[in-house]
Amino acid sequence: MFPKDWTPPCGSCCTKKYAALVQIPWRVFCKKGCDADGDTWEDCIGECEEICYKDPVFKDQQWSSYIDRSPGDDSYSMECFNACISGCGFKFDIPAEKVKEVRPSRPLPPPPPPAPPVTRPDPPESAPATTKEVPCTSA
Repeated sequence: MFPKDWTPPCGSCCTKKYAALVQIPWRVFCKKGCDADGDTWEDCIGECEEICYKDPVFKDQQWSSYIDRSPGDDSYSMECFNACISGCGFKFDIPAEKVKEVRPSRPLPPPPPPAPPVTRPDPPESAPATTKEVPCTSA
């Protein structure tokens, strides 16, 4: 038995796609897509959304979303979703072009508000020039 036979082909595809050291978290989420329990492409997409986006752990308790183990930040959630969908694509032999077209059904976060304009305080006016010399004394 050779090493390439030790892992399922879907997991090997994830390992190749996310081979860089900094891509290890995305490799994990890709493999989660490979191992998803759904029997169809649509079920797999739904599971990726559950894995990658924070939801309350306790019903009607929004604060409990902080203990959900998804990535959290919106950009990380999107990266996670893309990696997981890649795994689903490998699992169901979906063409890469179709995999790239998939978007989460969750609404995108609103754009950040525009930054307020920066106002600089007026420079302090210099002391008025005096025409008299001030005598100085020394000790």
